[in-house]
Amino acid sequence: MLHRPRRLRQTAAMRRLVAEHRLHPAELVLPMFVREGATEPTQITSMPGVVQHTTDSLVAAAREAVAAGVGGLMLFGVPTHRDAIGSGATDPDGILNVALRAVRDAVGDDTVLMADLCLDEFTDHGHCGVLDAQGRVDNDATLGRYAEMALAQVGAGAHVVGLSGMMDGQVGWVRSALDEAGLTDAVVLAYAAKYASGFYGPFREAVESTLQGDRATYQQDPANATEALRELRLDLDEGADIVMVKPGLPYLDVLAAVAAESDVPVAAYQVSGEYAMIEAAAAHGWIDRERVMMEALTSLRRAGAQIILTYHAVEAARALSRPA
Repeated sequence: MLHRPRRLRQTAAMRRLVAEHRLHPAELVLPMFVREGATEPTQITSMPGVVQHTTDSLVAAAREAVAAGVGGLMLFGVPTHRDAIGSGATDPDGILNVALRAVRDAVGDDTVLMADLCLDEFTDHGHCGVLDAQGRVDNDATLGRYAEMALAQVGAGAHVVGLSGMMDGQVGWVRSALDEAGLTDAVVLAYAAKYASGFYGPFREAVESTLQGDRATYQQDPANATEALRELRLDLDEGADIVMVKPGLPYLDVLAAVAAESDVPVAAYQVSGEYAMIEAAAAHGWIDRERVMMEALTSLRRAGAQIILTYHAVEAARALSRPA
């Protein structure tokens, strides 16, 4: 036979030589949760191996992730008090801003420190914005709160603000606020395509979500793909430095389309439900845990993600660093 593709698969060394895509620890970002008032790390039951940190344990885990070669950290705060406008999100003494300062003091510029810029963890109604008199999310009123959050987070030490609320105009609004404050080096990560997904379930436990109802009026419909490219173009026009698709594995087609069109780095978020499914199946002995973990991450890389947010980041980084 003239054509024998199997020639290039016959040994591990050959497969490594011709591999089209490779993962690297520096491409991985570890999402982390820190809970106000916590005296010890608390296991998140639906996410085995993931905890709500104390500030001290967060700093220790951040140092561990940096030592493993992980490229970035994304922090989420879990406050003890919530109100209608998410006051804790902009309070300098709010848990997320305190945690950002602590981690930045500990690791400096040795990693990329990212902050979740959204109100859902801080509001008593659990939505990603402030509500109007009819109980609907008020897009334009929310933008002002996002600008305040961005200034607070960058002031606390964040290198990157992750705009996850899916409000129209959020990237331009935050970019302008940062620039006007002289914070022109702050990086804006836009969740360009964030879907109203059922895969976020375990995350709701992690942040002790108070959400009633759903977010279908502002997050994207899982049935739509072209809409994601419209969102992408708007975010790029408004000055996004990085764009993201969330969730990851169920939206590989969207991720590939975004990567083909974007002229800035593209990220994907392997969300809590994706993580939980791997962990649950592995716990039952149904799958090879590490093999599936690495295969799932590689699929995101193959589809076009240059940056991958994953709760497996430290473990995957260590696996990638092992001698072949």
